[in-house]
Amino acid sequence: MIRIENLTKRYGEQDAVRGISLEIQPGQLVGLLGPNGAGKSTTLRMLTGMLAPTSGRAEVGGFDILTQPIEIKRIVGYVPESGAVFEALTAWEYLTMVAVLYHLPREQAAERITQFARFFDIEDSLREKPLSAYSKGMRQKVVITSALLHNPRVVFFDEPLNGLDANATLSLKTLITSMAREGKTIVYCSHLLDVVERMCERVVIIHEGRIVADGTVPELEALTGEASLERVFNHLTATENLLARAEEFARVLSQ
Repeated sequence: MIRIENLTKRYGEQDAVRGISLEIQPGQLVGLLGPNGAGKSTTLRMLTGMLAPTSGRAEVGGFDILTQPIEIKRIVGYVPESGAVFEALTAWEYLTMVAVLYHLPREQAAERITQFARFFDIEDSLREKPLSAYSKGMRQKVVITSALLHNPRVVFFDEPLNGLDANATLSLKTLITSMAREGKTIVYCSHLLDVVERMCERVVIIHEGRIVADGTVPELEALTGEASLERVFNHLTATENLLARAEEFARVLSQ
């Protein structure tokens, strides 16, 4: 479970996250949406123990983010928006290092690395190439593997489909929904609203550091009177009708 109470993060005079409160139950797959700069990634970094809040509190899996950050890191997997890797290492070396950090037994770690390599179709390059020679999509597969290697109870995904091809995208989406059915708590952050609409049972929308909507897609459509999650998002976070603006701009360009 994830429990958040009045969580705030301030940088100088700027409030990145403004007193959000939220509960997410085990087995829920929740989409976390918001415009650029809304506070989504900042919220995820606080929940993983990477960033201390200015005020408020939160628990992940029963552990406090301020007083028990190591315990949280043991049970959490995090796929950041821009995942960095040690490029001089091979994928095998890098993932073995991650397994050591999580205290996985050597044989178990080797088995899991091999399983993920087969799943993501990178087995042939696992030991041969340094990560510097990997494409963006291949590196993303390694980053995702490193986040899931220790079988975490809670997983935070921040734009996990970046760089993945169509086959890997389908495989990962299926894996994520299957993990939720098995009881893992998953927060899925993305700008791909059609993906969120199909995958997530619940959607939370953040705008200017505050939660402006929380519910199922049908509930949010009923709340706003809109016919799709994309239009709901525009209704709640845009200062103008973006569809009309785009149509007007297209007319200007054609003149």
